[in-house]
Amino acid sequence: MVSRENPQFLSASTIKGDKVVNRAGEDLGKIEELMIDLEDGRVAYAVLSFGGFLGMGNKLFAIPWGALSLRPHEHSFLLNVDKEVLEKAEGFDKDNWPTTNRGWLGSMYNYYGHKPYWQVELPGQTETQREKMERKL
Repeated sequence: MVSRENPQFLSASTIKGDKVVNRAGEDLGKIEELMIDLEDGRVAYAVLSFGGFLGMGNKLFAIPWGALSLRPHEHSFLLNVDKEVLEKAEGFDKDNWPTTNRGWLGSMYNYYGHKPYWQVELPGQTETQREKMERKL
């Protein structure tokens, strides 16, 4: 059963700006954007800003959407990584976003220990559907 405390749907504008923390309670930054895979019709990744001082020098990171857990009462998300993992991750500058492709996105998913969503076998998926998904790579 869905309740107001555990929503099934949220608007992107509601999520944008939400704080991201890890299990140790360390502040990892905030959600800047949600990137949508238009072909598959799903959120491909969240853009997380991290670092800097007073918004200056922030580095941006692509985080697999499935790596984030909503904390509705806190208007925040949990990302289960140490701060050092994020500090060592490949990031990008706000003025120089990477060209998103499945190769780059797959390596980012792997870095955070998640299987890319386009490689996940869905229940009832036929062999032809799996082959079609793999050709998109």
